[in-house]
Amino acid sequence: MKRHTLVNLTTVLLFGFILTSNLAAQYKKPYKKAAVKSVHQNMVYIPAGEFQMGGDNPQAFPDEYPKHRVKLDGFWMDCTEVTNAQFAAFVKATQYVTTAEKPINWDELQKQVPPGTPKPSDEELKPASLVFITPKNDNDYWWAMVKGTNWRHPLGPDSSIIGKDNNPVVQISWDDAQAYCKWANKRLPTEAEWEYAARGKLKNKLYPWGNESLDVGQSKANSWQGEFPYTNTNKDSYVKVSPVKSFAPNGYGLYDMAGNVWEWCNDWYDASYYTAVGHEVTNPKGPSVGYDPEDITAQKHTIRGGSYLCNDGYCSGYRNARRMKETADTSMEHIGFRCVSDY
Repeated sequence: MKRHTLVNLTTVLLFGFILTSNLAAQYKKPYKKAAVKSVHQNMVYIPAGEFQMGGDNPQAFPDEYPKHRVKLDGFWMDCTEVTNAQFAAFVKATQYVTTAEKPINWDELQKQVPPGTPKPSDEELKPASLVFITPKNDNDYWWAMVKGTNWRHPLGPDSSIIGKDNNPVVQISWDDAQAYCKWANKRLPTEAEWEYAARGKLKNKLYPWGNESLDVGQSKANSWQGEFPYTNTNKDSYVKVSPVKSFAPNGYGLYDMAGNVWEWCNDWYDASYYTAVGHEVTNPKGPSVGYDPEDITAQKHTIRGGSYLCNDGYCSGYRNARRMKETADTSMEHIGFRCVSDY
């Protein structure tokens, strides 16, 4: 089977697809922020402390090493991923238009693709986003750009979020998540904060619940069971996204820190960042620029936690230390976010 990483703008373009790009003008519009008194609603406090950040097992990926000590101040964190209902309230209050709902800005996209890439047609520049397609054989692509796909229609134009208020909002870009955080008087977590919180008071464990395999005993997270990407046995009762709080929380009272949807972090992604910070660091904010050796033309941000498309035979994205990355204007059916607050 060919090796697959989460699709980014460059890859999509080379395959003949286009991913939507955020318009910088969106951030010039002042938003009326949510009331401060409601900031800590549905949040839990993560106390100050320290932990060993990085890979916990020999099968960890190179960018999870070296394991190093991180000290953090305390912070508040959403106990669930931001839901459709919460994001709808933001859109109603601000009239915000997400990345996937906008025509693609070719001037911005050119900065992320190889020099000389031809300009797409007007049809290809229409609003669209990425939807997972179960392949029939090894040569099939796993992802397709589908026009009319966005947070309201996460699996394509004929899909809907009606009756799914408690599902995590998806088809959200890093830019979209930042806009929501600004309105809600919150911010995205750093990668270190996210991993510290995911570990749920446990030390050097593979998963938020400990070291027991995801496939042993009761379902612990929304993931892919079976042979990825061909067959999902649906043991956990969810083929796609599951409502928040469908599985047990970790030691901090946080839900879905493993599986369900990938979650945006604030940091740029650099594959060698752990080597650069040394063996001890306090409140790290991530590298000053992004660097992905597998895709040097695109700057990317870190995503964490895995999704319903992850299993141990493929990406094991639900491990505490697992790192992935996407460009700021990427939106997909299994990427969402949660927020943190310093006060």
